[in-house]
Amino acid sequence: MLGCIDSRVVPELAFDQGIGDAFTARVAGNLSNVDIIGSLEFATKVSGAKAIVVPGHSECGAIKGAVDRVKLGNITAMLKKFEPAVQAVRKSNGSFDSKNGALVQKVAETNVRLTARALTRRSKILKEQVEKGEIKIAGAMRDLASGKVTWL
Repeated sequence: MLGCIDSRVVPELAFDQGIGDAFTARVAGNLSNVDIIGSLEFATKVSGAKAIVVPGHSECGAIKGAVDRVKLGNITAMLKKFEPAVQAVRKSNGSFDSKNGALVQKVAETNVRLTARALTRRSKILKEQVEKGEIKIAGAMRDLASGKVTWL
């Protein structure tokens, strides 16, 4: 799982997994980099995991920061990585800030989809495994209020 670092979302609990049942990488907003992708390659190719889930969630602070264009230390560079998702929903109704819950949700869902799709573009190993039917990659969103998980 490539989950968010948010303490309100524990991927193992959200997906009814116990300790040792899942490889979990956690980073703000489900971003992927070479270290995360290498970890996913290890989990699937070396250790035999059969699926990669990118679980986003409602009310994501990283997404809110990206929408509001927060500028603060290393956070500034990190939040720029959400720009494709922000731009994809640029023409949404309502105010374009983190107070617009529908907007934040759209950006979060778009970010999960983009992250999940990018994994096979950025990794020949993951792409090959998907093409051979050895693994599946899926995005999901967890609603913090209800606990409900919706597959994207």
